[in-house]
Amino acid sequence: MAQVTLLQNLVIILGISALVVFILHRAKVPSIVGFLLAGILMGPHGLGFIKDVHEVELLAEIGVILLLFVIGIEFSLAHLLKMKHLIMWGGGSQVLLSILLSAVICYFFISDIYQSLFFGFLIALSSTAIVLKMLQERGEIDTPHGRIMVGILIFQDLCVVPLMLLTPAMSGSGIQLLEIAYKMLKAVLIVAIVLIAARWVVPELLHQVVKTKSRELFISVIILLCFGIALLTSQFGLSLALGAFLAGLIIAESEYASQATSEILPFKDSFIGLFFVSIGMLMDISFVQTYYYKILIAVIGIFMLKLFTGTLSAIITGTNLKYSLHTGFGLAQVGEFSFVLALTGKAEGLITDELYQIFLGSSVLTMIITPFVIKNTNFLSEKIAAMPLLNKFCRYKEFRDLTKNIPSMNNHVIIVGFGINGANLARVLSETKIPYVVIELNADTVKKKRKKEPIFYGDATNTEILHHASISSAKVLVIAISDAAATRRIVQIARKENPHIHIIVRTRYVAEIDDLTKLGADEVIPEEFETSIEIFSRTLHYYQIPRNIINEHINSIRKNHYKALRTTTLPTKTLTDRKNLMKMIETETYLIKENSKVAGHTVKELHLRAETGVTIIAIQRAEEIFINPSANFEINLGDILYLIGKSQDLCKAIEYLESERFLVAKYHR
Repeated sequence: MAQVTLLQNLVIILGISALVVFILHRAKVPSIVGFLLAGILMGPHGLGFIKDVHEVELLAEIGVILLLFVIGIEFSLAHLLKMKHLIMWGGGSQVLLSILLSAVICYFFISDIYQSLFFGFLIALSSTAIVLKMLQERGEIDTPHGRIMVGILIFQDLCVVPLMLLTPAMSGSGIQLLEIAYKMLKAVLIVAIVLIAARWVVPELLHQVVKTKSRELFISVIILLCFGIALLTSQFGLSLALGAFLAGLIIAESEYASQATSEILPFKDSFIGLFFVSIGMLMDISFVQTYYYKILIAVIGIFMLKLFTGTLSAIITGTNLKYSLHTGFGLAQVGEFSFVLALTGKAEGLITDELYQIFLGSSVLTMIITPFVIKNTNFLSEKIAAMPLLNKFCRYKEFRDLTKNIPSMNNHVIIVGFGINGANLARVLSETKIPYVVIELNADTVKKKRKKEPIFYGDATNTEILHHASISSAKVLVIAISDAAATRRIVQIARKENPHIHIIVRTRYVAEIDDLTKLGADEVIPEEFETSIEIFSRTLHYYQIPRNIINEHINSIRKNHYKALRTTTLPTKTLTDRKNLMKMIETETYLIKENSKVAGHTVKELHLRAETGVTIIAIQRAEEIFINPSANFEINLGDILYLIGKSQDLCKAIEYLESERFLVAKYHR
């Protein structure tokens, strides 16, 4: 009976969710909002279609685990180590500031220091699932603000253990230092074990699994690693989400990461919707209607406080104001783990039923507005960052840094972004003695590369930054960053400041080509299509399509901004004939020995092709090989002749050279 009820609930959830998401999609509302609203609608506090939320929550946890697992695969341990500055300074300052400021504000209303600190715990955490899903959908995980958000979210997940351990102490149970130290030691130990497994154990395990060539076994092992490590970390007091993320990092260290991602994605997309539905089911609509004014005040308070702490923590890491605001807006909601923490606090008497419902309603509302906020973050950040006072204060270091180091240049290349593409371009420009300057927003990268490269810290979306890089006298501007909105802004400014500059843009998606071209870009190179060009080029080459025909395809796609392949008639019959011909053609070698009469004669004097139909394509002399030797090339003892022709002709050629009939042919001619 329980199985039937669960299946019935799933059918209701999937059906109503699909309908709501479809309707909202027509209105261009993010799917996350659709799932949240569907949960509110069908939950026990809505129409009551779903009575037992607990069963849905179990399935929702699977969605969160799979989401964090896929995110972890997209990272790597090396990438994570590079982010240690963002994780420790950004995450540490964000959590600490959020707890302290929330506690101070709450103290004015509830006059209890422990309850105030507990509310600080609840508000400090942000939604890992929502933020990472939005960043993933928008392709912004590798942007400056994306990296900071991920770093802060990782630190928040690491804080789950101490926050859970400190919660009972807030209720007067007392702080058990030995217990806290023991559980923290266990958490550190399990993370260390996971990281060791990533380097030595899992790659070999996956290698053995792949050798079986069983897709079913591969999927089973991947899912086992994902859920097994998540369960293991939860047993040691860490969150399931952090365990899943660590599992993804382990897979990322192997060569099977791409295959694992493709196998898991269908499961992840199916279950993650259930997570947002389950969050929506928590909201009590009748309570919200009764206490809407308190909940509205709480929503505004949480949003403004987390916007401030998120922005300030990003600034502390050395990020400029615009991307710091991006971070603040992105993290300005309450996290899903806060609901678990709130239940613990409620059981310990740290929060009343009324305050719990206010917190619950306001938290879900912050989650609902998050997709809309993130969607418009670029516009909001630019407007706020452009305010004169803030602009002057936050850009002083940028301008001082640039003006002190960038020399006056002419006919140079400006490279925006020093990732793989920017670094490769800089290396080639350096070797060819073409002057260039690099503008980079990652302060760590600037510090590491400054001694060897003309690289400077700055935000190229600002006109003054481009002026300091001598945009007016530059010949080429290359934009190689992952932030689509910033890329459009840079193109627009650069074209206005220098109408004659040649602008080359790297973008991730073909859909952005038309917009960038209209804004003034001369060449737009989409990564996804360049990859496809390389794939079809190599495929056609393997089928021995002539190189000039392949080049026609490539050029036609690029000239038409990658819109479609032009119709080019392929010589299919010639291809078939050519394949059949290649089957008949063989190669052979012939050594000129001491008693051979061939030595001392030229290629022309042999008349090998005329007599046998075989061609000498190369001659090896000691360690040197002469490709396609001329007619006057003289053959010496010890030379090796490379012959090509039909099998029967090669036999004739060997016999011809051995019989010395070539001497008769020579004199007759």
